[in-house]
Amino acid sequence: MRNTRALLLPFCLLALAAIAPSARAGDISCDMRYSLAGWSIFYQTAKGQGEITCSNGQSMHVELRTKGGGLTIGKSEIKDGRGHFTGVSNIRDVLGSYATAQVHAGVVKSSSAQVLTKGNVALALAGVGEGWDLGIAFGKFEILAH
Repeated sequence: MRNTRALLLPFCLLALAAIAPSARAGDISCDMRYSLAGWSIFYQTAKGQGEITCSNGQSMHVELRTKGGGLTIGKSEIKDGRGHFTGVSNIRDVLGSYATAQVHAGVVKSSSAQVLTKGNVALALAGVGEGWDLGIAFGKFEILAH
């Protein structure tokens, strides 16, 4: 499990670097640890929680929600997921809705990696969990102040 996460996170960070806006003076780095559980049968939904910490000392507990749909079916849970934000000037910049597109497949041990954007803010997510899932889905990933 740890080896899968070790492989996914560098991939996400490389993808994030490729699409992230150039750094400006005053940008801060923020990381998120999270857990997320949900299901899908054409409609996809998941809820979770996380904690975001930034290089300037700011931190915030957050609620996470995903909603979407597509050709997807499954049930999964991610524990100890990791995320990395770029393009952030203030921790509150991370709040809001991010567009998602995913291709996922897994049985027993499920892994996911994706890069999301919202304006100038980009988020790379990597997580390993349990459950089963198969499909293609589109939707939104929301981060709300807790």
